Amino acid sequence: MAHFELAPGHISMAVQHRTVEEIWYFLTGRGEMWREQEGTEEIVEVSAGVCLTIPLGTRFQLRSIGDEPLAAIGVTMPPWPGDSEAILAAGPWPPTVSA
Repeated sequence: MAHFELAPGHISMAVQHRTVEEIWYFLTGRGEMWREQEGTEEIVEVSAGVCLTIPLGTRFQLRSIGDEPLAAIGVTMPPWPGDSEAILAAGPWPPTVSA
């Protein structure tokens, strides 16, 4: 389990995981998460109380669009194997933060 936080107005790097799936539960803030899997993509509005999944092989990216940090707790299955798990991917928005 991990806690993620993205400052207001910031955009994460787009990534894809090699071997894990995740469940994210948002705690504070407002934002959007882009997900793409097997040619199907969507942008989901996220805010406190929203829960979503990131299945294996899904490319995803997050941006904070509110006035407060966008924060979430994420659970990884199986447990996070290490730094080489996340692969950089092309996303819809230019990132403002690096890994």
